[in-house]
Amino acid sequence: MLGRIKYQWKRLKKNHYIVIIGIISLFFVVGGFSYALFTSSAERRGSLNIVTGEIAAKLESESLDSNHSIVIKSGESKEVVITLKNENEQDAKFNFWYEVADGVNVSYDSTKDEPMGEEGEVIKDNGVKTYRLKIANNTDKDEVITFGSNGGLYNKKLAFPSDKKIVEGIIPIVNTEDNMIKVVWNESSSAWEKADSNNWYDYDFGKWANAVTVTSATRSKYQSAASGTAIPMNDIETMWVYVPRYSYTIGSEDGTAYYGKTGVYLDSTPTLAAPGEIDVKFIKKSEKELGSAQYKVAEKRSGWRTPDAFTFGTEELSGIWVGKFETSSSNPSSTNGGGNVTNLDAMIKPNVTSWRGIQPSTIAEIGRNVTKSGNHYGFSTNKLDSHAMKNSEWALVAYLSQSKYGKLGNRFYSEGNKEVYQNKSNDYITGCSYGTPSNENTDYGCQYTYEKSPSGTGASTTGTIYGIYDMSGGAWEYMMGDYAPGGEKHSGMNTTANSGYTGLLQDGTKITGKNWLEDKYYDFYTSSDPLTACSGASCTTHALNETAGWYGDYTYMVTTQYSWSVRGGHCMYGMPAGVFCFSYAGGYSGGNGSFRLVLSTI
Repeated sequence: MLGRIKYQWKRLKKNHYIVIIGIISLFFVVGGFSYALFTSSAERRGSLNIVTGEIAAKLESESLDSNHSIVIKSGESKEVVITLKNENEQDAKFNFWYEVADGVNVSYDSTKDEPMGEEGEVIKDNGVKTYRLKIANNTDKDEVITFGSNGGLYNKKLAFPSDKKIVEGIIPIVNTEDNMIKVVWNESSSAWEKADSNNWYDYDFGKWANAVTVTSATRSKYQSAASGTAIPMNDIETMWVYVPRYSYTIGSEDGTAYYGKTGVYLDSTPTLAAPGEIDVKFIKKSEKELGSAQYKVAEKRSGWRTPDAFTFGTEELSGIWVGKFETSSSNPSSTNGGGNVTNLDAMIKPNVTSWRGIQPSTIAEIGRNVTKSGNHYGFSTNKLDSHAMKNSEWALVAYLSQSKYGKLGNRFYSEGNKEVYQNKSNDYITGCSYGTPSNENTDYGCQYTYEKSPSGTGASTTGTIYGIYDMSGGAWEYMMGDYAPGGEKHSGMNTTANSGYTGLLQDGTKITGKNWLEDKYYDFYTSSDPLTACSGASCTTHALNETAGWYGDYTYMVTTQYSWSVRGGHCMYGMPAGVFCFSYAGGYSGGNGSFRLVLSTI
């Protein structure tokens, strides 16, 4: 309902105050106002500001009906523009809300006006705010979404309706480095193609942004090529998937066990064996939230936390590029697909042997080589920072996979298949899928390749070809996560089985080796208990204590003997393998340990 505020200023003599206040009091006692507010002015002695009526905003949009509603069909995405005008004759405060069933995502364009927070925002007399919103329905039925706004005095806190939702997440903005080629998958031709900017990614439907680098001989060809140009795998050297900056919080249905929430993506009560949805909202680079990362589902969502990995040294990141597959080498036919050497180039491709038999110190060097000056990938050293993945960065992918934007939110997989499928290839072939979540079956091999839908794509973090693979099974993946109680970094088990770094061994002696990189390239843990391992505090945002045991995955923390963190499990492991699996290793260059690369967007 629309309305106009009527108000007056009157110069009053001091002795008239008691009369006016008495009259106002009588109004409240006898009949009250339908909506009456009054405040004294600090600028004028002897004056009183009396405001009566109803503060309201005018919502307008060509996309909405007279009830400010719109029908969004199942699997449909729409962009709407809504204007909110203050038609009152004074400045007023407004908030903005929407009402819809779970499973319909509403996000805003962060390059335009940002919707008000719960407490509201002041709009001046006859002022207008314009909101550009994206509405995506990732449910199995059509849904009606309704928008609205509450109004109040500009200098008062505005209450937010308890049964409404606030527009709080942004439409992710993904920027590529100059020599990265944006790609999309062509189902009909079974090939990756150069994408245009308008049909590249859509996180609401599990279409995470993908990009590749190509050989130096073909780089100029694809850079100048039209969108839709096929890029054969022979020309591709590395494949990357973007994880935008976000905040998350994990719900508890019973107020005790924080296993995520029930909803349109999981009908059953969440348990360790079948956890529920992790709430995720994409945020701007300038935002950083430090909540508990927990809330009770029966209450309003709270506890929003921005993961540690989006802070890289002194830099706040807009996102990270993650290797789409376990890393392979430029000579995958060599022993262990590469071995403990630095004279090979990192490759990230499907259907090849992953790079194993390599120590953490060598892994770190390989990771830094990707963007070093003069690198053959064409990366600019002032835009991206390449390195081996840390535990906290693995967690970014794990949380997102268990959200509405990941495989959990993929409506084409039933509840038992929400978990990322396992790679049981005992030849360590990248991108393989067993076609089911981890289990105790021993018929190892590459049952399905990564592009086969849904049995192959079910091994990605989205359940689509646009996700990240090899995060359940395959080879163990060394993380740059080390045991360092009291600041004493550990190199490994003994003189023959260690990381190659200078540091302590399990017997307390010290070995001299390579120098460590800057601390920003590692996660250091101060105890073997994830509740105290992050400098005496809980390792929130590292996918350790928060998600320990989800889907039955292994939970072994680093120790004096096994001081290096590994993730994902092994191709021959049964139930304990998975996205939330974490364990330890001695730092040696075993034939079952690989790694993954990351590009931080500076």
